[in-house]
Amino acid sequence: MKSLVTGLIILLTGCICKAQSNQSSAAEDFKPSTLNQPGQEYPQVNSQGYVRFKVKALKADSIRVTLGLGGHNGTVLTKNAEGYFVGTTAGPMDEGFHYYHLIVDGGVFNDPGTLNFYGSTRWESGIEVPAHDQDFYALRDLPHGNVQQVLFSSKSTNTVRRAFVYTPPGYEKDKSQHYPVLYLQHGWGEDETAWSNQGHANLIMDNLINEGKIKPFIIVMTYGMTNVARMGGIRSFKVDTFQRVLTEELIPFVDANFRTKADRMHRAMGGLSMGGMETHAITLAMPGEFGYYALLSGGTFNSAELKDKAKPRLIFMSCGSREKPDGVNNAASELKSAGYNAVSYVSPNTGHEFLTWRRGLYQLAPLLFQN
Repeated sequence: MKSLVTGLIILLTGCICKAQSNQSSAAEDFKPSTLNQPGQEYPQVNSQGYVRFKVKALKADSIRVTLGLGGHNGTVLTKNAEGYFVGTTAGPMDEGFHYYHLIVDGGVFNDPGTLNFYGSTRWESGIEVPAHDQDFYALRDLPHGNVQQVLFSSKSTNTVRRAFVYTPPGYEKDKSQHYPVLYLQHGWGEDETAWSNQGHANLIMDNLINEGKIKPFIIVMTYGMTNVARMGGIRSFKVDTFQRVLTEELIPFVDANFRTKADRMHRAMGGLSMGGMETHAITLAMPGEFGYYALLSGGTFNSAELKDKAKPRLIFMSCGSREKPDGVNNAASELKSAGYNAVSYVSPNTGHEFLTWRRGLYQLAPLLFQN
């Protein structure tokens, strides 16, 4: 027992020293996060991906930021003489977008310095760690499409529901042109704002269109009702209600109010994480509705479940390299052997996060509606 205790002390001391060493090695070139509220200097990100926080809370005793290495224990802030709590992550964060919040004396609060983004079934603070390949979703000086909110009647749920619709540059000018449509779903804990706010789907499209890499198409993003399922009970989620809303109410609304090519071969469905699970279930149940399927960190298809159904033109499956890349690669190989046009993509050095899904959409878009 004495040896065990001594070993634990040595291990903990080493971890503390390593954390302190990592922080002391952070380059002092910190800049305000691009997602900060106007005029707010903190949080800040440096060139290595370290994040620094500074929060004023004169009467608080402790603040912990849920953002940190691994995203589990987060970053403990230290109170200085001026009443500010300050601290830096023990090491660099993964590139891309991250949700986080503050634990102030045991209570959950958002960081007053940042903008908020809907995730984890609440509005969370968000921070962006610049990615080396961020140009594909960057805001550039070029023709831009439009993301508009629409409200549609849902008799099946006795509600008026919301969707966001991306129309490509030039949509308003050429009234004779009709477009294919991608129905793109968010993940658990998120809503219909996620793909444009966190995912930059509209900017990814604008950039690809400007570079001539894709044929323009419309994207429709709506709430998938996934948040009725709580963590631990996600597998029991029933997709039937959302399937009716999507196929019987939203799609007819979009076809009636936008210039769409209203047939299966010009309609795709995709989603990230739990939105991928919805895509999987709905495309199998209603193969006559969609000609293209896309699962982004949302599982896989296999030839047995697709047998004797209308054949999709494309099955796209992707994930981060820290997820289960063998799963999507093996599934694509199996489907190809069975005669399906299947494509897999693995995002390098990412996990279950928005940089994975941004990259996934960037790879998917040029493959859609080519014929």
